[in-house]
Amino acid sequence: MTRSKNNLLIISALLACNYCTAQQTATIKKVGIMNQKQETTDLLKSIETGATGPVAVINPNKYKQHNQAVADGLAGFGALLQALPKGAAKVNTVRVFQDGDYVFTQTDYNFFGPKIGFDIFRFEEGKIVEHWDNLQEKPAQPNPSGHTMTDGPTTATDPGKKEANKALVKSFVEDILVNGRMDRLAGYFDGDNYIQHNPQIPDKLSGLGKALADMARHGITMKYDTIHKVLGEGNFVLVVSEGNLAGKHSAFYDLFRVENGKIAEHWDVIEPILPQNESKNSNGKFNF
Repeated sequence: MTRSKNNLLIISALLACNYCTAQQTATIKKVGIMNQKQETTDLLKSIETGATGPVAVINPNKYKQHNQAVADGLAGFGALLQALPKGAAKVNTVRVFQDGDYVFTQTDYNFFGPKIGFDIFRFEEGKIVEHWDNLQEKPAQPNPSGHTMTDGPTTATDPGKKEANKALVKSFVEDILVNGRMDRLAGYFDGDNYIQHNPQIPDKLSGLGKALADMARHGITMKYDTIHKVLGEGNFVLVVSEGNLAGKHSAFYDLFRVENGKIAEHWDVIEPILPQNESKNSNGKFNF
């Protein structure tokens, strides 16, 4: 079945469902969400395959781009694809989640060099109308604990705890990373248990503390100033923030996995923010 026919069936079912049970309505909505996740995954994969069909999910009359290296609109996306050497791009989307109108992904890329990226797409009336992302060079080696930037669990659990998990993670970022209230750090973790995917930091809460202390000794400062967006599905929460790393104005995308009300695992991507006069669009890196 084609995506267009599938979308029509979903819309028809919703219109006809005046007397549906709550369970039936939830099932129809779930199918629509799964469809948007797949459409997003297919769109990203088209960067590798060159397939033109998946691009139809983008609203050509209303597509706002926040990647500073890409021009605005559908034309900007097309220009990016044309600039890639033929057959050079590789795209492996490892995680895909959805929170309302937003689908967010974590992807292992190889275009213009190996990169790990987070992408956020906003849907409106079944079409993608806005895109944000953050990209970081992919390291050649695992981190000190043997983890890559993308390995680990990929499927969300605990759907009923989404809002509680989002509140927990937002509070952690505000307390520790924005306001530096290190006395509250231990309360967010289950003892020393903590799995870390940052390329430079080992596992365990004690490993995080040691890494931060080492950074400080070498004069490398990391300061979060503003949280711009918090998205979640089940036990996975993505926080988009702005701040400074080693004196560079930076965007921080942090993905957390929550387990039993505590932060259990972390992935991140950090990217310098270009001055506005160097950006190919005027939409800003954030502006959610």
